[in-house]
Amino acid sequence: MLFLDKPIVIKFFGGFKEAYGKNIINLKPKKQSLREVIRKVTEQSYELKKILIDSELDNPEPNAVILVNGVSINLLNGLDTEVDGESEIVLLPVTHGG
Repeated sequence: MLFLDKPIVIKFFGGFKEAYGKNIINLKPKKQSLREVIRKVTEQSYELKKILIDSELDNPEPNAVILVNGVSINLLNGLDTEVDGESEIVLLPVTHGG
């Protein structure tokens, strides 16, 4: 019997989808931190990195609501949350105004 690992699924919405050029991608099902996953994805797209990562803080949290398996990372371990092939990551843009 052949066992196939499920990929890590990342879903982009709004401007993130436009910047990356896709609304969903699959990554190799390797146990890693959310921080590592976001770093890998933003290395593939300068446009996404520009709007997702806060340049002063080097952090995506000011610009995105990030969910792992439907739960905000604020309720988990933040960017240190471990993800694997059972994980679905959702990136929702935060709109700032004033």
